[in-house]
Amino acid sequence: MPIAQVYMWPGRTAEEKKQLIDGITRVFVDMGIPADAVSVLVLEVPKDSWGGGGVPASDW
Repeated sequence: MPIAQVYMWPGRTAEEKKQLIDGITRVFVDMGIPADAVSVLVLEVPKDSWGGGGVPASDW
């Protein structure tokens, strides 16, 4: 059973996350995997807990 993890900043609506989950699931279905075997985790990470280039995303 595939598990897809999506890390993103907070701020998306429940409907946007629903569409994201559906779209990712469809990719696996197109590969022949049953939809009910796919799990998608949407993990919201605050910008001050996400960094790149040595600085937190809150400073970008």
